Amino acid sequence: MRNLNFHHLYYFWTVAKEGHLTRAAQQLHVSQSALSSQIRQLEDQLGHRLFDREGRRLELTTVGQRVLEYAENIFGLGSELLAMLESGEHQRVQRLRIGAVTTLSRNFQDNFLRPVLGSPDVQLVVESATLDELLERLRVHKLDLILSNKAVATDAGTPWRCRRIAQQSACLVGPPEGADGFRYPQDLEKVLLLVPGPGSDLRSQFDLLCEQEGLNISYHAEVEDMAMLRLLARDSGGIAVVPEVVVQDELQQGVLRNYRSLPTVTENFYAIMAKRQFAPKALDNLVEIASQG
Repeated sequence: MRNLNFHHLYYFWTVAKEGHLTRAAQQLHVSQSALSSQIRQLEDQLGHRLFDREGRRLELTTVGQRVLEYAENIFGLGSELLAMLESGEHQRVQRLRIGAVTTLSRNFQDNFLRPVLGSPDVQLVVESATLDELLERLRVHKLDLILSNKAVATDAGTPWRCRRIAQQSACLVGPPEGADGFRYPQDLEKVLLLVPGPGSDLRSQFDLLCEQEGLNISYHAEVEDMAMLRLLARDSGGIAVVPEVVVQDELQQGVLRNYRSLPTVTENFYAIMAKRQFAPKALDNLVEIASQG
C-alpha cells in the first residue's frame, strides 16, 4: 500500500461516481481502453475486484464500496485544501461562501447572515440554485454551507452534516382591513387563498389541515418561490399561508396582518455542511446563533 498509485485511484473515483465507463472517459479526456487498463492495474495492486458489470453500467463490489469511501476522503481533503487557500481562510479576512435554495425566504437568509453583515473580517459570497446544484458545489468545497428548507440524508456516499437551525409555524396573513371579520376555518373557502407550491412540506401540511377541518379549498395561486409569495400577499388583497419570517417587514409596517397562526403547519430551516477537517470559525458562530434564536 505504500506504493498506491493515486492517479489510478483518481480514475477509479471518477468511474465510481459516474457509474459508466464512457462518461468517465469523456470527463477525464482519455480513451475507454486506457481507463479500463488503469482500473485493472489498481485492482491488481489491491488484490480485489472493484466493479461488477451490469449491462452497460458498472456496479461497485463490496470492496469497491469501501475503497470509494477512502477515495472520497482523500480527494475531498484535496478539494478542501484548495478551497481553503482560495477563500483566504488562512488569512485575517474569512471568505464565507453561502448557498441558498432558490425558494427559501430572503428574510430568513438575511436574518441568518445579519451577525456578520458589515464585519471587516468577513467577506460574503451568496448564491442561489436548486438543492441538487448546491450540494454538488458543496461536495467539491466550492461552498461552505447551504441554507435549505429541506433536510438531506447522510451516508457514506453523501457525507453531509445537516442540522436544523430553526422552525417556524405558518400563519394566515392578509390586508389589515379584513382581519377583524375573518372567521376560521369557514372563511378559508371564500377568500382568495395564496399557498406554497405543491412540492413543499408546508403545502402538504396545510392540505392535511384543510382535510381535517372538512374544507373544500380552491387556491387562487400556488407559488414555489417565497419571495414571490410575499409580493402577492402584499399586493393581491388575498390571504397567504406563510411563515411569519417571510412577511416580517410587512407585518411590522402594518401592511399585512396576522389573521391566525397555524401551529400544526411548520417550516423547518436547515444548515447543510460538508464533513471537513477545518471549518471557518465565523461559519460555526452563525450556525450556533441561528440555532439559539
